[in-house]
Amino acid sequence: MPTMNDVLGVIMGGGRGSRLHPLTQMRSKPAVPIAGKYRLIDIPISNCINSGIFRVAVLTQFNSVSLHRHISQAYNFDVFHTGWVQIWAAEQTPQSADWYQGTADAVRKQLFEIQATGAEYVLILAGDHLYRMDYAEMVQYHWEKNADITVAVQPVARSEAFRFGLLKVEKDGQISSFIEKPKDPKAQDKFISRDDQERPFLGSMGIYMFKTKVLNDLLNYHLRHDDFGGDIIPEAIQSHEVYGFDFDGYWEDIGTIRSFYETNLKLTNSNPPFNFYDVKAPIYTHARFLPGSIVEDSELQDVLIAEGCRVRKAKITHSIVGIRSQIAEGTVIRDSILMGADYYDAEKPRGNVPIGIGKNCHIESAILDKNARIGDNVTILPFPRDHKDVDNELYYVRDGIVVIAKDTVIPANTRIGPA
Repeated sequence: MPTMNDVLGVIMGGGRGSRLHPLTQMRSKPAVPIAGKYRLIDIPISNCINSGIFRVAVLTQFNSVSLHRHISQAYNFDVFHTGWVQIWAAEQTPQSADWYQGTADAVRKQLFEIQATGAEYVLILAGDHLYRMDYAEMVQYHWEKNADITVAVQPVARSEAFRFGLLKVEKDGQISSFIEKPKDPKAQDKFISRDDQERPFLGSMGIYMFKTKVLNDLLNYHLRHDDFGGDIIPEAIQSHEVYGFDFDGYWEDIGTIRSFYETNLKLTNSNPPFNFYDVKAPIYTHARFLPGSIVEDSELQDVLIAEGCRVRKAKITHSIVGIRSQIAEGTVIRDSILMGADYYDAEKPRGNVPIGIGKNCHIESAILDKNARIGDNVTILPFPRDHKDVDNELYYVRDGIVVIAKDTVIPANTRIGPA
């Protein structure tokens, strides 16, 4: 029998992530901070480690310096351990001078490195989803079925069917057909796989397990196909043994500013849909050795606060307060995400505005990226959800949410909001 040592984890490091702009203005999508102290890439890497997959490659290309730095600082196995987390960056070679053209093309360009590991199986993962999954269960299922390819699938409601690639899964678990994001209800009905009126469909989660030989053959045969979901998997269903592995836990694709915003704020609930406190399967990240946070004479309700923060005489409700956040007296914050800071402001502040939030500010329904400098008496209010996107020198508006980009300085007495 094979073991988990025969499995290589390959994580897609993300493309431009334009739907998450401006959070992806200076970093790739998997490097975007989440839950006050983590980054999205921590989720699949932690899932691999907790599942016994200790060889992980992250394929990177766009705005990758921040992601490279985080991985190199966070994931270092000791000399007595055979595991590693490696960066496989897009590169020019004698065979190809192009960038990665899609998920399948990225893996195709790294087939030599994959084969050099000697892994008999490859587990391909996205770097921008929030979920906890024991991949060992999927691997075992793959072995039991002697599958060429196994696709992780989850139940999908009728109202959400147009957002997913739908798979027709037979009773033995084999996938017989596939359709990408169908909008026609009649077309959707051909892909009902479950006896459940509310969630009759099974959608692809973008998690694929291949026999390495099958992966190599498919990518070399379909040289013009650049994506797994839209190209490789539908073709493989016609010629290979492709099975669906059922997963019915929490899973969220952090694809837009709105989904990022809402997913983060759900973490402030007393019973959040995703639990970062799971003792058996923790989420790992860069160990920063920061002091505990100090909260002086303040009122906090439903707040997730990370370490290294200082909050003075403020009122914060239903918000995320990220690492090293500094919040001055008289400030009110509601329904907002503060990503915190990469460092403490020991030097003279830029524009005489220190990193953090100044005195007597009012911030509501906003996302403040790392190292934002908010002067005194600043007001930030939400726009209507149907408001058109705004790209301002000081701020952005996406789906009604005000986003302050990384390193932005907001002068004192600034008002941001609908007229």
